[in-house]
Amino acid sequence: MNMMCYQCEQTAKGTGCTAMGVCGKNPEVAALQDLLIYALKDIARYAHRARVLGAIDNDVDVFVIKGLFVTVTNVNFDAERIQQYIKQAVNIKARAVSLYESAAKEAGKHLEALEEPDNWWNDVNDLQMLIGKSQALSIQERIDELGEDLTGLQELIVYGLKGAAAYADHAEILGKTEAELYGKFHAMLNYLTEKPTDANELLGKALETGEINLKAMELLDAANTETYGHPEPTEVRVTPVKGKCIVVSGHDLKDLEELLKQTEGKGVNVYTHGEMLSCNAYPALKKYKHLVGNYGGAWQDQAKEFDAFPGAILMTTNCIQKPRDSYKDRIFTNGLVGWEGVAHITDGDFIPVIEAALAVEGFTEDVPEKKITIGFARNTVMGAAETVIEMVKTGKIKHFFLIGGCDGAKPGRNYYTEFAQQVPDNCLILTLACGKYRFNKLDFGDINGLPRLLDIGQCNDAYSAIQIAVALAGAFDCGVNDLPLSMILSWYEQKAVAILLTLLHLGVTNIKLGPSLPAFVTPAALNVLVEKFKIAPVTTPDKDLIEILG
Repeated sequence: MNMMCYQCEQTAKGTGCTAMGVCGKNPEVAALQDLLIYALKDIARYAHRARVLGAIDNDVDVFVIKGLFVTVTNVNFDAERIQQYIKQAVNIKARAVSLYESAAKEAGKHLEALEEPDNWWNDVNDLQMLIGKSQALSIQERIDELGEDLTGLQELIVYGLKGAAAYADHAEILGKTEAELYGKFHAMLNYLTEKPTDANELLGKALETGEINLKAMELLDAANTETYGHPEPTEVRVTPVKGKCIVVSGHDLKDLEELLKQTEGKGVNVYTHGEMLSCNAYPALKKYKHLVGNYGGAWQDQAKEFDAFPGAILMTTNCIQKPRDSYKDRIFTNGLVGWEGVAHITDGDFIPVIEAALAVEGFTEDVPEKKITIGFARNTVMGAAETVIEMVKTGKIKHFFLIGGCDGAKPGRNYYTEFAQQVPDNCLILTLACGKYRFNKLDFGDINGLPRLLDIGQCNDAYSAIQIAVALAGAFDCGVNDLPLSMILSWYEQKAVAILLTLLHLGVTNIKLGPSLPAFVTPAALNVLVEKFKIAPVTTPDKDLIEILG
């Protein structure tokens, strides 16, 4: 069977995966994810109308968020698990329909005669039937019907919603919810069911999606900092220490906290990996003495790194790759993450992970110590704002570069390493997300004691970067675009898409994006973005630095 997926940066030939996903997603999983998105849009039609009449259902709200997130790149590759979400969607749709009908009756309103979409809810117990049914709902079918431009703009909104849902889900896990935010997800999904064909309107809705993401990131920032404290400058060991071990990858802070609680006193050291690096800077997490540091680098190197890791592996949220047989019996997934044949943790019970760690040798000796400094989120940087502003005014700091985003395996990402290395010594580099692994272990020195490389945190911490920029603009009484600040961004998956839409919603211009532009953004759409926001692809470090600094 064929598939059509072009939601990530590494999509085949830069146009779309049609036989097998570069990420490892097979056509069956791709088909089921398409069907799940279709089901979420259907649910949103009723949830949106119910909300307009003042009726909400938290179970419906949360399911839509999780359903969107589970289809983000490198989250879930298990067809049976996706089928379970579709089964749940049937019950959630029934709740949404009932909610709308009751609200309309109570308000004395006539029910809208909503045309029923393809009967996706039938035969949900038949996996092959579901896969077959999804063929008529594929992206390729819409491209054939609407053309590449309109389909691409519709998908730009969908991918932005997926990214924003990831942030909203993290916040919900920590108890932070907001009914109004969930309502905006429903409204946007409902809009997409109306089969919009006005390109300008679709682009406007994409920017509204950026506004939705801004609120989701703000909610997550509050959840993280209220639960674990504000990140603080912290030296993190990046070389192993002797002993039994578990490495935690992904993004979820609560998963790490629960694992740290359950491993305390068990003689097991815990390491972060990938985007979890920033967890070492949170006061409520770094207090655990057996959180000994960070292992490895970005997500795309995990197969080699996990193969060499002599302990158990826990995957939270997205970033999983196809596990090698050499460690498949000691890798575990949690939450929304899934891979066929990999043991899945339920109910937050990490005993199987701990037992797997104790059953293998662990590191047999200490590797010579090496540390890097992290923890320069908004609270820390804004606390030093007066010093930074004074150094700008006196010319000690000439320019700020935000160099960050997703990392990946596709050729061309060495651009970010070379760019960072060529940034002049009188400039500061802000970085976030796993793209920083391209250069975060290099020595960039300091300016008057202030490190030139400031690690803001995860992609989830993009809100911090935005707040830092807004605070600097306020201090200099100018707009963000008037600051001596340039954004050099790398993207891979849908959270990066959501962040880009947020920046465009805020009116940020002159962003350089790479290593390649999204396949779903057609030349016609790109021309609009270039004209309105001066967004441009990266070229070479030399050329881009000359253009920026003159």
